[in-house]
Amino acid sequence: MIIKINRQEFIDKLTFGSRFTSTKLSSLQILQGVQIKKRGNGLHFFSSNLSAYYHSSLPVEGEKEGDFVVEPKKIIEFLSFLPDGKIDLEVDPKQLLIKAKKTVGRFPLIIEKEFPQPPKIEEKEQKINTGFLLKFLPLVLFAASPDETRPALSGVNFVTNDELIMVATDGFRLSLIKAKKETRFPPVIIPADFLKELIHFLKEDKETRFSYSNKEKTVVFRAGETELYSRLIEGDFPPYEKVIPQEKRTTVKLEKEEFLRNIKLISVFARDLSYIITLDIKKNGVKFMPKTTEGEENTSFQEAEVEGEGQKVAFNYKFILEFLNSVNSKNIIVDILRPDAPVAFRLENNKDFLHIIMPVRIQE
Repeated sequence: MIIKINRQEFIDKLTFGSRFTSTKLSSLQILQGVQIKKRGNGLHFFSSNLSAYYHSSLPVEGEKEGDFVVEPKKIIEFLSFLPDGKIDLEVDPKQLLIKAKKTVGRFPLIIEKEFPQPPKIEEKEQKINTGFLLKFLPLVLFAASPDETRPALSGVNFVTNDELIMVATDGFRLSLIKAKKETRFPPVIIPADFLKELIHFLKEDKETRFSYSNKEKTVVFRAGETELYSRLIEGDFPPYEKVIPQEKRTTVKLEKEEFLRNIKLISVFARDLSYIITLDIKKNGVKFMPKTTEGEENTSFQEAEVEGEGQKVAFNYKFILEFLNSVNSKNIIVDILRPDAPVAFRLENNKDFLHIIMPVRIQE
């Protein structure tokens, strides 16, 4: 079987497909590969880690049909050094030859047994504004847990009632965004890792379609010729409403970029002290310092609007950095009840967003 294909288009499909392969050493070899199917005038690409599935296609030249599975990384590296233009793929039972003029690369095939295919979803397809996903998902994704031993915390919880609520938490912090329902989005928990790949793939000018199958416990997003599938996380999402503060004794308004700069500045010293930064809130602003600092060394000060009593509250600075790097607002509003109670971070320009960080207890 010989297939003529554009080099860059082939790289693009393989590269994105490789993001859905399994990277676990214990996984089956077949899951580390990308399956390529020639059907008619189309070349189809499939990959899966059994939790998520990728499918895309390209129009190609060539008469014969066939299937083969390749390990994509070395092929992508090889293709990156070739000039732009058409290349030939020559496939036999044991190898793939890639030819570009006088350059030839030989790559072994992965023995194909039963390559996992995406589940069939026959439910009605709905449309969703791509900009909606690109705008709101980054506000919650960073708060999801990477710990797969607590599955519900590794996903984004979609709650639907009069509005759509998206919430993620890792047990130490929580991000929540409310939005008008763009469509009838189902109440589900979708893995955060999958959603990160989704927004990496989506473009502003693309219309996104999705379907949801309760039978298969799967959601699929479609844009152009590409389909991305994800198994849903089954289980109960923690009752996040209970950690949302209902009271406050201190409110601080901080200019975001200066806030971010001060956290980065003091993190230089806090790295050696369990990553803890203390915010000493006074009447006219906030003093930033590592948890064991005495005096004025290794400190920074930011003027701020402060309402209420002065307090000292400490955080793992990594949580604050991730929050500040993920949001866009001129000013950040911080509401504090006590140094040992959840602290709420809000955006001056978005009342529907809330971020909560659990402070670290420190001894005075």
